[in-house]
Amino acid sequence: MQPTIKYIRSDAVAARVIAGETLIIPVRGGVGDLASIYSLNEVGTRIWEFLAEPSSVEELAGRLEREYEVSRDRLCNDVALLLADLQAASLLAVADAECSCARDGLFMEPSLVSG
Repeated sequence: MQPTIKYIRSDAVAARVIAGETLIIPVRGGVGDLASIYSLNEVGTRIWEFLAEPSSVEELAGRLEREYEVSRDRLCNDVALLLADLQAASLLAVADAECSCARDGLFMEPSLVSG
């Protein structure tokens, strides 16, 4: 996992928080795949919440560092491992550049310049 690539939740999942854990169900062909239910603990749930917007490993670790007393290196490593697992299960997508920039307010409409 490259620390600067931005990731976002897949649109092809249903997720619910129950008793402090997030349950994620992949949706295939409009139907939830009940044989493939994933559960996230409290910290995983927090990361999942952050992934509503495109976020990199570094950004996620920075946000978690403000909430938990854990070293930055450990956070980066743990976040990268979780994102790799989520991506392998198709629960996570790489945010494309246009999407990421538009959401971050960095995308500017092109303009013509006369010279």
